[in-house]
Amino acid sequence: MRHGQPNLTMNGNISALDMKHWIEHYNLSGIVNEPAPEASVRLAATAQTIVSSSAPRALTSVRALGLEPALVDAIFCEAQLPHGRWTLPRLSPFAWAFILRISWLCGFSGAVESARQAKVRAGEAAQQLQDLAGAGPVLLLGHGFMNRMIAKQLEAAGWTRQKRNGNRYWSAMVYQRVQR
Repeated sequence: MRHGQPNLTMNGNISALDMKHWIEHYNLSGIVNEPAPEASVRLAATAQTIVSSSAPRALTSVRALGLEPALVDAIFCEAQLPHGRWTLPRLSPFAWAFILRISWLCGFSGAVESARQAKVRAGEAAQQLQDLAGAGPVLLLGHGFMNRMIAKQLEAAGWTRQKRNGNRYWSAMVYQRVQR
């Protein structure tokens, strides 16, 4: 499950260099003070084990669901976003996030984890989830891009997606191990 909407002002245009501070602020943000959607609460209630990224927006999402995580680990944190060193042009943080994510996928990582390193981390995260799933359903409260990377690793390991309700905040994908 992806975390709730971050409690962060995203107005105005900034430079790629300013994205460094925006990303730092984003990584420290919790979520807006609104109740979790009922569908998310119902889905979360089916899990025996609750796992969370160590990012504040994931941890506050777990609390918004009325749950306590059994495991909190940075391995489930979002794939890091690089920033540029340019002062022009000035674009919205969303536009920069899109441009920088595409650049990251193409090999630009600057001082952050590379796409290849994130893929390895996603594989390790998927293995942890598979191990935990031996005891019953697991809920991971994580992040959009890393959740998709973990999902690819689960699929490669023989898990199948049973449900998906989009990519927005509070969205979730449900995977089940293929019985042989």
